[in-house]
Amino acid sequence: MPRLTKRTVDALAPRETDYIVFDGDVSGFGVRVLPSGKKSYMIQYRASGRQRRVTIGKHGAITVDQARTQARELFGEIARGEDPAEAIAVYRRAPDISALCDRFIDEYVMVRCKPTTIREYQRAVDLFIKPAFGSRKICDISRSDVAELHHKNRHRPYQANRTLGVISKMFNLAELWGLRPDGSNPTRHVPKYRERGRERYLSKLELAHLFATLDTLEAAGEESPAACNAFRLLATTGCRLTEIQTLKWSYVQPPHIFIPDSKTGPRRIPLTAEVSKILDGIERVPGNPYVIVGAAEGAHLTDLQKPWRRIRKKAGFDDARIHDLRHTYASHAMMAGVSRDELAKLLGHNDLQSTARYSHFSEAHILGAANTASAQIGAQMGLNWPAPAAASGDHTSSVVNLASFRKDR
Repeated sequence: MPRLTKRTVDALAPRETDYIVFDGDVSGFGVRVLPSGKKSYMIQYRASGRQRRVTIGKHGAITVDQARTQARELFGEIARGEDPAEAIAVYRRAPDISALCDRFIDEYVMVRCKPTTIREYQRAVDLFIKPAFGSRKICDISRSDVAELHHKNRHRPYQANRTLGVISKMFNLAELWGLRPDGSNPTRHVPKYRERGRERYLSKLELAHLFATLDTLEAAGEESPAACNAFRLLATTGCRLTEIQTLKWSYVQPPHIFIPDSKTGPRRIPLTAEVSKILDGIERVPGNPYVIVGAAEGAHLTDLQKPWRRIRKKAGFDDARIHDLRHTYASHAMMAGVSRDELAKLLGHNDLQSTARYSHFSEAHILGAANTASAQIGAQMGLNWPAPAAASGDHTSSVVNLASFRKDR
């Protein structure tokens, strides 16, 4: 067989069926001629007792010498025990990111995650991951691709970091499912953006105004009793929004409210006198197991964001979120002397790190006490220093009497 050259390949004429002309220089390397006249360079070899072929490229798109060089490289892989044809077949069968997202949601998220996490993961998949990578193969996604998507959302660092976390979990599972090599997660070493936490909490006067506003709006029929009671319970229990929204009467088991499936697992919430008073004022709806009833029969109230925006505007603090009621509960607890361990149990935190954000309130309380003590001692020493102003924050509030700031209902 002669050595293939551009002239000899150009001279090959099409036949009724395709045929192969092999190179006289590199054994197994040749050019395949189709009845249409198209010509492609390829190699032919045997692996595991089977004859295999791998197409290198089309004549004209690459030269004979380029094809011969690639053929030598492929035969080198074969000599090392690899099978290029099988690798190509595996690549073609590999699912794309869209399919990985669907499997991730169906087999992991829907089985292992709670409703709020399901919504968060689904949102990241639908709005960020699928639009960016959906049609690409799982094996094609690189660290630079992930870093580019993360950087694209730098103006919203919280969302960028949450999306990065979802991608990381997806690719960990892809390795577990045999869709990516071990240790190939493309999110590795992609640094997260710094997130600035909010320290908003309602002062004693703001709480008083909130409760008075709730009473006024409910009495006037401008807000539903269900929504108003939800916010009263959020402020006096420190519960998460979903815990109050999905609270059932069967969970009220004096002296506790038992939440069987919170974010951190089952937990008990002390049923204080004020919480009991709020619950006693809520009308039970026959056939509806929920404390905060919704418009649909047998359902709970699902949208508290819209009424909260109206209520906070009436109360005069547009910057407060619903979750800030939980912050308020925790902050007043710390200022009242509740320990970090005790507060962690009240809030349902699994680790003290989540509770540590409120420690500055107790420190402010201690600083105020220290300043007062120093001023008294200074007076005894004959130093006429004025007593320092009290440290910022309300140090007289307590966890169990937050609702005493509003009028009796």
